[in-house]
Amino acid sequence: MAFLRPFQVADPLLQRASAYRSTPRLITCSNSYRHFTQRSFQPQQSSTSAAPKPTSPTPTLTPAAARAAEIAMQKTPTSATTPNISKTGLSDKPLELDNTPAEKIDWTRSFHGLSAEPFPKEVADILLAETDPDEVEIKPDGILYLPEIKYRRILNKAFGPGGWGLVPRSESIVTPKTVTREYALVCNGRLVSVARGEQDYFSPDGIPTATEGCRSNALVRCCKDLGIASELWDPRWIRKYKAQYTREVWVEHVVSKKKSKIWIRKDDPVGYPWKETR
Repeated sequence: MAFLRPFQVADPLLQRASAYRSTPRLITCSNSYRHFTQRSFQPQQSSTSAAPKPTSPTPTLTPAAARAAEIAMQKTPTSATTPNISKTGLSDKPLELDNTPAEKIDWTRSFHGLSAEPFPKEVADILLAETDPDEVEIKPDGILYLPEIKYRRILNKAFGPGGWGLVPRSESIVTPKTVTREYALVCNGRLVSVARGEQDYFSPDGIPTATEGCRSNALVRCCKDLGIASELWDPRWIRKYKAQYTREVWVEHVVSKKKSKIWIRKDDPVGYPWKETR
C-alpha cells in the first residue's frame, strides 16, 4: 500500500485544480474598449430617412370636374324647387321693344299693313285654291279638318319659306285644363290676321306640348282670313263631303268595352282604341 501514498499527498492539489476549473472568472474590459466597440458596431442611420419626404402636389380640377363635385356635395331637396306652371303660368309675356316705330315694328302691338292692299293674283290663286277632298280628315265626332301642316305648306307655296310668320301678341294663359295665347299672322311684312289659339292638356307634363298645339290652332284660325280651306266652314260643302267620303260606324272601345258611333273616312279602317262591331 506504500505506492498509493504519493497520490494521497497530491489529492489536495487535484481538488484545488478541480475547483479552479469549475469557478467562473469575470472578464472585464476598460471603458475605452467598450466605447470603441459601441462606435464600431453601432448601425448607422440611413441618411435618406432623415430627409423630409416630398409632398405630392394638389391635383387641379377642371371646371367640369369642379362643377360635378359641387353638385355631388349638394343635398337632395325635400320639396319641389320648380313651381307648378299649371298654377303659376308660363311667364312668357312678349318683350316690349325700346325701338321707335321708325326703326322697327313692334308686332306685339302694331297693325302695320293691315288691309293696305291685296296680295298679287298669283299669291291669291294659291291661297284661294279649292281644297282637295283627299287631304281632308274627319274626327270621330264628325268634324272635318285639314291638318295644320298643310296650312303651312300652302303659306310656303304662296309667300315662300321665311315670307310669313306667327307673332305672339299676349302671354300664355294656363288654366287647369287648357293653354291659350293670342298670335298674329304676318305675311310679307304685313299684318294679316290676329287669332287666339287654344289646346287642352291632361297633366302638367303635357303643357309644353299643349303650347305648340295652341300655336298651330291659332295659325289655322288666322288662315281663315286668307281664304285657305274655307270649304271646311261651309255647311253645304260639309254635308256633301260627309255623304260622299265618310261613314258612321258602331264601334266598341277595346279597354272600357263601351259601344258608340264614330265617323271615319270610307277608305280608312277603324283604328285603335276602337273595334268595329256589327
